[in-house]
Amino acid sequence: MAETKTTKKTATKAPTRAKIAPSKAAKPKVGKDTAPALNGGFAVIETGGKQYRVAVGDAIKIEKLKEAASAKATAPKEGDSVVFDKVLLIDNGIDSTDIGTPYIDGAKVSGTLVEIGRNAKVIVIKYKQKSRYFKRNGHRQPFFKVKIDKIS
Repeated sequence: MAETKTTKKTATKAPTRAKIAPSKAAKPKVGKDTAPALNGGFAVIETGGKQYRVAVGDAIKIEKLKEAASAKATAPKEGDSVVFDKVLLIDNGIDSTDIGTPYIDGAKVSGTLVEIGRNAKVIVIKYKQKSRYFKRNGHRQPFFKVKIDKIS
């Protein structure tokens, strides 16, 4: 007679994890006083051949703005107000989104010119081997930094 062995498989328990105490750091308060303007609303504007998504309080770097065509117009200076009238989209953050075809009539985004400067230098090199051809040029693109004040 042959004997048969029976073995019992016992389920192994997963190792217990240590409980982590909750952080006692102050949590930010959310309420009417701390909500941003337009409750998270934003706008999409077009300037300098590019489109930018902006909200109140944002600072954006844009292409250098051209002077007005009138004879009395002067170059913009830091601290001047800037108005963007090519508004493509406005979202108030709650319930409505206005989309222009291509622009929204009467919509404006106003801001303040914070800084006028030039970006870092970009080096352009043209080279052809075995023909003694080497050209090197540098370029610094001018920019305006604008802080968005109001979307209307």
